[in-house]
This record gives sequence, structure tokens and C-alpha cells, in this order.
Amino acid sequence: MARTISPASKGKAPRTPRGEKTLRKILDAALLEFGQRGFHDSSIVGITSRAKVALGTFYTYFDSKEAVFAALVRDMSRQVRDHVAPDIEGSLDEIDRERRALSSYLRFVFEHKEVYRIIDEAEFVDPAGFRTHYETAAARIVTRLEEAVAKGQMRDDGPLATEVRAWAIMGMNVFLGLRFGVWGRQDAELVAAHANAMLRKGLER
Repeated sequence: MARTISPASKGKAPRTPRGEKTLRKILDAALLEFGQRGFHDSSIVGITSRAKVALGTFYTYFDSKEAVFAALVRDMSRQVRDHVAPDIEGSLDEIDRERRALSSYLRFVFEHKEVYRIIDEAEFVDPAGFRTHYETAAARIVTRLEEAVAKGQMRDDGPLATEVRAWAIMGMNVFLGLRFGVWGRQDAELVAAHANAMLRKGLER
């Protein structure tokens, strides 16, 4: 199993279970602070107040507000990945797997609406993290599509087609999450079923 890289600033990774718990409290507080107030109106004091930790404790793990924001972008990406992974096990085929992935993602958004504001702001606050977030998400879909081709579940139109399909699926999921998770909650399974029918049957008559 690959070693999990700590979201703390370089050289400041927690060394004890208690430290890991404190780091988690800071990240959870940062999610609320940035998600509700936005990056520029947020403050380290606001984060530590929400986390109920001392200001010095923050600097034990992070060098700055920018550092904890960048860490939060990476942390949210991992949370999405870890939330979806068990829900797509046992899928009938790749199309069914994408249905399950979308439904799982929508349920995640229901509980973490702040992720949209944070990822959007990351384009300007943490451009590298913003790009990595989407590139790694698309890469996971590419892997799933390649596995489906290898199993004979989907036709092989070449690597470019696979990448285009992966980014299209990801883009669809992102905006469905915005519309039916952030702007107005809708049944995750029903939304995923409609989107999945479009993938499976196409739009041609």
C-alpha cells in the first residue's frame, strides 16, 4: 500500500495519533472557514477558533493560510476518492461503475457543499493544486475506461478518445454536483440513472 503523504507543511507532519487528530481538527475547521467565508475573508484565527486550538498549534503544522488552503484542496481530493472507491466495487460493467461513482459523488457533495467554493478559489490561490485535483480525478476515470476496454466492455478508439471521454464524464459529474448537490438537492440515484442512460445509449435517435 502506498504511503499516505501528510497534508501538513513540509517537515511538520504529526508524529503521534494525537497529532494526527489535531491536524484533522484544523483541516475540518479550515473547510468550514474557507467554505463559508472564502479565502480572502478567512483568517488563521478564525480557523483556530473553530478548531478550538491555540494559534501556536496551527503553526506546528502549517506555515501560512495559503499552506493550509493548499493542504485542504489535496485533502478534499483524497476524501472524494476514498468516498467513491468502495461504492463502485462489484459493478456490473464500466457504465454501471460510472453510475455508482456519480451517485456516490453526489452524496458526498450533499454533506460537503463547501468543496465547490474551495476548488473554485483554488484556481487563483493554489493553481497547481487546482490542476492536480482535476488531472488526478480524470486519471482515475481513464484507468477505469482502459480496464473496460481490456475486458471487452467498451470499444477501443485509441488513447485520445479515452482521455476525451474521461474528461467529459468528469465535467458532467462536476456540474451535476453543482446543480443537484449545491444549488438544489435531488435524489442521487435518480440523477445518476439519467446521466448513466445518456452514457449507455448515447443521444442519437
